[in-house]
Amino acid sequence: MRLSVLDQAPITKGNTAQDALAKAVELAIVTEELGYERIWMAEHHNTQGFASSAPEVTAAFIAAKTNRIRVGTGGTMIMHYSPYKVAENFKTLSALAPGRIDFGIGRAPGGDQYAMYALSDGRRPEVENIYEKIDAALAFINEEIPENPYYKRVTASPNHIPLPEAWILGSSGNSAIETGRRGVGYSYAQFFNGFMNKGIFDAYRQSFVPSAFMEKPEIMVSYFVTVGETREEAEFEAKPADISRMLFMRGQVNAPRLTPEEAKDYPLTEMDKMWIEENRKLNIVGTAKEVGDFLRQEQELYGFDEAMICTIPHSQKMRLKVYRLLAEEMLG
Repeated sequence: MRLSVLDQAPITKGNTAQDALAKAVELAIVTEELGYERIWMAEHHNTQGFASSAPEVTAAFIAAKTNRIRVGTGGTMIMHYSPYKVAENFKTLSALAPGRIDFGIGRAPGGDQYAMYALSDGRRPEVENIYEKIDAALAFINEEIPENPYYKRVTASPNHIPLPEAWILGSSGNSAIETGRRGVGYSYAQFFNGFMNKGIFDAYRQSFVPSAFMEKPEIMVSYFVTVGETREEAEFEAKPADISRMLFMRGQVNAPRLTPEEAKDYPLTEMDKMWIEENRKLNIVGTAKEVGDFLRQEQELYGFDEAMICTIPHSQKMRLKVYRLLAEEMLG
């Protein structure tokens, strides 16, 4: 099984946004050495918890600091942007790092309603034409002319460069058939809601039409995990993420993420404990062998090709350790 990295550039307690982005670069360098396939930067707006608001910019910097690992966006939130400009961005990236760039396309807003309106200059955000924008961006990247009449006289430069890989992100299965019809990879976010269904992936494969971007269907599943040398260490490091997700679901969007020591003493009601236990499928916790066995069982059940790992321990040292332990267990 291939392993990859999803980084949200988390701003943990005692760190700045600048620290978070510097640590994203370090993470890319280390995971490249460990044998990970790719690293994607997420896109988040109007948040105090993540520094990854411009993933294509961070991706360019990371590509310049690495040699082999694929670099991309998970994803570029296409509703906010001109397909023409997006295509030029990714063609430029692919010219600078040929054979290493991924165009991961997100259909969600990546932020709240205030961010949505700010990104559309106060106008009503465009949410009905997402697939039209995806089609236009893919056409421009492949040096074809999109159907829209106002694109007839333009080309997206630079020209004659290697194609980036293209992926569409999903979390419910609604995009599976549309993704297959476009002949691009399907990246499924298990950690959004813990929901998985083999029928989703079967629908993607059955609808897949080979394209210039991909000859055969490719499925990647993203998991949020916390790994430790012992189960106890993993649980200790996982508790801040569990509490943060619980508070987020209750509307406390910018509640500061606790340190493991603070989380250990955080007053949880019985209802809180039940919520965390019931939602543990959103944070896979254990030793590298336990998490590795879980991922292998998931792959056997659902038949995906690659697992993308997101983890947010408090310290960078622990975050690098999670990826190292998983690599030792699963990549040899």
